[in-house]
Amino acid sequence: VTKENMMSASKCRLLFEGQLLHCAALVVLLAAVFACLDWPGALEGRFLGLDSLHWIWLVVLNAVLHHVYVWFCWRGELHFGLISRWFGVRSFAWFATGFAVLFGARPLMLLALGWANRGTLPLSPMVAYGMATLCFGLAGYTMYSVKRYFSFGRAFGLDHFDVACRRLPLVRSGIFRLSANAMYVFGFLALWGIALLLRSKAALVMAAFSHLYIWVHYFATEQPDMQHIYGD
Repeated sequence: VTKENMMSASKCRLLFEGQLLHCAALVVLLAAVFACLDWPGALEGRFLGLDSLHWIWLVVLNAVLHHVYVWFCWRGELHFGLISRWFGVRSFAWFATGFAVLFGARPLMLLALGWANRGTLPLSPMVAYGMATLCFGLAGYTMYSVKRYFSFGRAFGLDHFDVACRRLPLVRSGIFRLSANAMYVFGFLALWGIALLLRSKAALVMAAFSHLYIWVHYFATEQPDMQHIYGD
């Protein structure tokens, strides 16, 4: 085995670290999703010429593309400087644009799914609207806290691109007083709020999928990266 082969294998391990977990967890989550779709009414409805199952697949596709995009860009930049080599000083801006488009499409697709499948969740409107208000309130406070105390640049993974960002202190203000991972704990409640507002079984299932899948991303991609950047 040559030194070059050993270095190549080491680089591959760095790139794909945690991704076997990612793939295995995704398979389990998709199996759970489609088991839940046997719930009567979960596949009812159409919107913009697409039935609920089509919208479900679009939500899944968006989530997978988003996580794969972030994994490749974060790892490629962190270990190989790929994005900076391709896009120069605007590398993070290009990455953040793709991130924002993929991230922003998720609630829009879930809204379309919820509208197609609206009224199928056996929950009284008052209870559903009250729960939705709570979800939107917590998610909104999370976005406010990110903007005021953390910055969206850091939320998008600026520390993979900018060494100076790695020296910034941990944030313990706003929603981050409740959880260091507040964006994952509370931010994704907005998707639950959409499902509850429209009282949609399908949207509720996909909100749960999205919320669990972001934790797969955390353990498979973000946590290993943080260990490389900040140490144990």
